[in-house]
Amino acid sequence: MSLLFTDFASWQAHCAQTGEPLYQPVLDYEIEQKGRAEGEIWAGLQRAYDVMRDAVHTGLTENMTSRSGMVNNGAKKIAASPVTVLSPEFKQLVTRALGAKEVNSCMGRVVAAPTAGASGILPGVLVTLQDLHKLDDRKILEGLLVAAGIALIIEQNASLAGAVGGCQAETGSAAAMGSGAIVYCLGGDVDQTFAAVAITIQCMLGLVCDPVAGLVEVPCVVRNASAAAIAFSSAQIAIAGVDPVIPVDECVAALGEVGQSMETRYKETALGGLANTPRGRQIEQRVLVQDINILPDEPGENL
Repeated sequence: MSLLFTDFASWQAHCAQTGEPLYQPVLDYEIEQKGRAEGEIWAGLQRAYDVMRDAVHTGLTENMTSRSGMVNNGAKKIAASPVTVLSPEFKQLVTRALGAKEVNSCMGRVVAAPTAGASGILPGVLVTLQDLHKLDDRKILEGLLVAAGIALIIEQNASLAGAVGGCQAETGSAAAMGSGAIVYCLGGDVDQTFAAVAITIQCMLGLVCDPVAGLVEVPCVVRNASAAAIAFSSAQIAIAGVDPVIPVDECVAALGEVGQSMETRYKETALGGLANTPRGRQIEQRVLVQDINILPDEPGENL
């Protein structure tokens, strides 16, 4: 199979016909594409999840100050905040997602799932899910396969890249992956799992990509935290049986349509949105100046 499925309807029909769990065709796809034994695929998934867990730990325990200074240990500040707005579990989710993304902004080791700019969402979602429901690693790895299948279909019919579809394509897709994984891991059926994806896309639709100074820091880091929260809320809505009304494949098509119609300045160019505010432009000038290295003239060179 050169492609997994072209849409969610095909994935659902396949599982209904074969009786396979959602993750199985994705596993088969991985085995075929990589030419590896099943055990190697599971081992690779375990390594990926270990890196995600490590990123969560690193973001909450080590110095997370980026070169630009825009990222400055936000996750630890939230964890230590004396004013509590959220429940302890919700606060953990936010700090984990934000902390894991801060690791990326500080040039640490992350899993780009589906992109480095959205690399805090799945770690925050999956680690919190596992803690809350005492799930074993195997179930989480199955959820990772389901998330990968979700991403493959979104990529085919819309985009996963901020430069193509705006932030809705990056953090939106990651949140949809996380939401679907949550419902699957908690025993939701296929309809509920795909409803979670649809609801998440509906919540993230239209979000622009406007990184200040062209760096994947502001507002990217805080959007990872909010996207993780949307993933959980969408999963709760879907697993309760609430109908998203618009089918998941039509939601993905809308994601693609909005991305195509979005102006270039809102697609990772740092020409619009927050990047184009007076403060954003001041930061851009400061960051650009500090990163310039003046090289000596080559001998005999006339300028």
